[in-house]
Amino acid sequence: MNLEVTRIKCLHDLLYYTMVLFEANYKRQFIVSRHHTMICDALNDVVRGKCRKLIINISPRYGKTELAVKSFISYGLALNPASRFIHLSYSDDLAHDNSEAIRSLVMGDSYRTLFPYVTISQSSKSKKKWMTTDGGGVYATSTGGQITGFGAGATDELDDEIGQIATQRFAGAIIIDDPIKPEDALSDARREKINERFETTIRNRVNSRNTPIVIIMQRTHKHDLTGYLLEKEPGEWRVLSLPAIITDDAGEHALWEFKHTLPELYKLREINRFVFETQYMQNPMPMEGLLYVDDRWKEYDSIPVTNTAIRRNCTDTADKGSDWLCSICYVETELGNFITDVTFTQSPMEETESEVARMLHANLTQQADIEGNNGGRGFARNVESKLRILGNTTCRVSDFQQTSNKETRILTASAAVQNMTYFPRGWRQRWPQFYNQISGYMRSGRNAHDDAADCLTMTVERRGESRYQSFDGEVEGDAITQVHLNLNGMAWYCVAVIKDGVTYITDGGVYDGQTLIGEVHVEADASTMAKAYTLRETLDAHLRKDTPNKQGFMDQWSAAVKEFRFRAGLGELYANLITYDRVSTYEAMYLLCRVAERVARMKINS
Repeated sequence: MNLEVTRIKCLHDLLYYTMVLFEANYKRQFIVSRHHTMICDALNDVVRGKCRKLIINISPRYGKTELAVKSFISYGLALNPASRFIHLSYSDDLAHDNSEAIRSLVMGDSYRTLFPYVTISQSSKSKKKWMTTDGGGVYATSTGGQITGFGAGATDELDDEIGQIATQRFAGAIIIDDPIKPEDALSDARREKINERFETTIRNRVNSRNTPIVIIMQRTHKHDLTGYLLEKEPGEWRVLSLPAIITDDAGEHALWEFKHTLPELYKLREINRFVFETQYMQNPMPMEGLLYVDDRWKEYDSIPVTNTAIRRNCTDTADKGSDWLCSICYVETELGNFITDVTFTQSPMEETESEVARMLHANLTQQADIEGNNGGRGFARNVESKLRILGNTTCRVSDFQQTSNKETRILTASAAVQNMTYFPRGWRQRWPQFYNQISGYMRSGRNAHDDAADCLTMTVERRGESRYQSFDGEVEGDAITQVHLNLNGMAWYCVAVIKDGVTYITDGGVYDGQTLIGEVHVEADASTMAKAYTLRETLDAHLRKDTPNKQGFMDQWSAAVKEFRFRAGLGELYANLITYDRVSTYEAMYLLCRVAERVARMKINS
């Protein structure tokens, strides 16, 4: 390519300049990623006067010093050899090394061929300060060091005709690269010293109010220099935040695969959650103040065999547009809640209704509890309808009203949540957005989102609603069947096997012609008596009239039902039982109380 064309293209764009000089000096290509383009675009805006205060937050070793210090300063000198730069870092050695690298680049053959008009003064031998023959140059020191006799940028010139400061071309900047070491940022005194130093010394070392200040750093603390400036001067700083893991609708992606793959980043997160969130994700989290301790979450490879195993779900619908829908499927056991699936999304309800229904169906959920506040009741009805369309007749969907203070509930139950919740191994990668909300939830102060913590709290709060024991496998013994042909408008049945004085419930649900075994008792009201007579003839069943006072009967026998054992995965009958409310949902409880009465009589007669 023609030398003049290359020079013009270099002066027009920092990224192109970086690629040309990097390849010329290192004999290899500069591996460009999307974040390099974004950094260079932001710095181009600085050069063109579109941005005077720029903060770039990015992980260590992601090319930030190469671009924002070495390339940018040498590029600025190519644009204007009179440009004056102050370069600061947390140590003199780092700042001096960068300064020497920039000087070597400017004195190199490739640079001098493209920009022969930039020459360094023969008297400039110091790494700390060196000048061009046009009066430009670099002053490099630590953020805690002295800056004497040097200002960044050019002094303002007055336009005599209009009496205002004249617009000038780019003439330098203050470039701060990592103002504090990560370990020093944990010290309040050292951290505040740097922030104070920025106010008392660094900010004042500009020759014009138009001289840009560029800070490029990894986040080290919530109140590091970035945090301090954003709090002190909200809206004044342009911030380019580049987390190492990008999350979008398609899932998670590594910011720069050439540097770190997604599995490698996950490994870094496992090693030290605080360091990863702060320095790699640019999401500084205080080591104190988090509600949940990340390394205390329990994980499982397979759900253990227990006496009780109820497949449940809790769902918290989105209250506002910025909220997340959180739906958690889990198996409730005596040991704790074993999470099996999570839907966590900001998608509209017309999408999430189907998504939640499919998840409930796939997880063989027996009981789904959906918070009925703010449209949740309609959501519950629609989810139930979609379940039936999927052919699922066993999952019972209920809505409930939540009246207690959310923040108080989450805080009060936090210890129980960590003690009683088991996640499948690899859950952080499987549900990253859910995990990020949980891990970042603060014990006090304002949390931007509480949807994940709220729903997870529900799963623990609703424990103990059912205390029934379960069993797996087949049981041989004396079988009895109880049928009622009209409970809340539907026919229900229940099959029990009595063995060694223990009652095992082996089958049951809505009756639709299933084969009935053992001694069959049929209960019917006036509207279903004809069908009852037919059953009595075909099954040699015992027939009795409907009991008017069902509540009194259940109050008498419900305690005995607590001693029954239920086949794991029983489905419809069990889902109905665990939502027994004595008024509108009582079908399973009534049948089981009939079984309890019969078992008691059998014991008396024996």
